[in-house]
Amino acid sequence: MRRRKIRVTRSVIPNMFTLMNLFGGFMAIVRISEGQFLQAAGFIVLAAVFDMLDGAVARLTNSTGEFGAELDSLCDAVSFGVAPAFMLFKAHFWQVGEYGVVVAALPAMAGVLRLARFNVQSTGSSDKRYFRGMPIPAGALTIISYVLFYHVQQGIIPETWKSLAITVVTVMASAIMVSTIKYDALPLPTLKVVRERPFVVGFFAIGIIAGVVSKGWLVFPFMLLYITVGAVRGFVNLLRARSESHDDDALEDDESDPFDV
Repeated sequence: MRRRKIRVTRSVIPNMFTLMNLFGGFMAIVRISEGQFLQAAGFIVLAAVFDMLDGAVARLTNSTGEFGAELDSLCDAVSFGVAPAFMLFKAHFWQVGEYGVVVAALPAMAGVLRLARFNVQSTGSSDKRYFRGMPIPAGALTIISYVLFYHVQQGIIPETWKSLAITVVTVMASAIMVSTIKYDALPLPTLKVVRERPFVVGFFAIGIIAGVVSKGWLVFPFMLLYITVGAVRGFVNLLRARSESHDDDALEDDESDPFDV
């Protein structure tokens, strides 16, 4: 019999990076089950690194496609949806019973909904500078930075407030992910992008430097600032759009009946 040759395409390379993203999420879940939250957070961050690299490698090898996009979403659902949700459950919500299970699962469910919406609505002509709703890796970073540096640590938040605080953070991150608020994507570190969007590049650069220098303590405050800036900008744009629509309605009314008193 004639043997068939196994065909290896260029898409294998970026897909391997994507699968390493999934492996990072799986290892994070394993470490969370063992109570090793710091190591788990490290694996989630590692998954985020592979998540950024797979897209860059796909563009370099000219192997972007629907298969890679779907695979990326499936892996993101585990690494940035299920893993952070499981960390919330193990860190606090296991004590609250069935209610705790539901609340802890919110980031996973919201993240999957956001990924599905992104896959359906994304087109080649869409603005790559923004996301509609906070991206799921940012949601994961918000959750794990809060749990690791503020909830688990003693003396940062009073014990009587911890249950309410972690619930607010969980619900907030979940709601922002499924919202329609525009959030800036992490810009590529190129001269062209720096010239076109200096404020955005500077904003993310300061956040990364602050997170590294503070050994993670300033990551959650930076994520809160990121969420707030997007929400305020969305609110201002909404008011502006409504004001313009009212002006247009007034003009149309005047044109339709100029003699109306």
